[in-house]
Amino acid sequence: MHVVAEVLQLLSAACLGLFAGAMLTEGLVLVPYWRSLAPHEFFAWYAANDRRLVGFFGPLTTATALLAVAAALASLWDGHPGRGPAVLAAALAVSVVATFFVYFRRANETFAAAAVRPDALPAELARWAAWHHARTGVSVVALASALVAVWLGA
Repeated sequence: MHVVAEVLQLLSAACLGLFAGAMLTEGLVLVPYWRSLAPHEFFAWYAANDRRLVGFFGPLTTATALLAVAAALASLWDGHPGRGPAVLAAALAVSVVATFFVYFRRANETFAAAAVRPDALPAELARWAAWHHARTGVSVVALASALVAVWLGA
């Protein structure tokens, strides 16, 4: 079981790294671009690309959370020295998933449907960016926790 826990920890850390990198890219590249667009241009871009974003982030987010939880459970079962940080990484990954249901699902739907008044769009994009930056920070902490779990087992 020890080998399983270590492999899952490595996979979890790798996936969290990909996820955190994707979140950083979205926050540092896409969000500023969105904020630079006129409302009609933003709504057209979002409607054209919403499915691509979901198709990319949906599976990545799901795989990240599932691998983090699997690594935590295997580490607990095994009594692995990195079990504490692995559990923390899993809890943080699950909390990132929860933000989708708490805020992002509805916000993204309103963007795709152009259901935000054009004059209210800058404030809504600022709110979206704040939520995104917060969950990106949580993702980076989850990655750090997963790396500590791997390091403790080395």
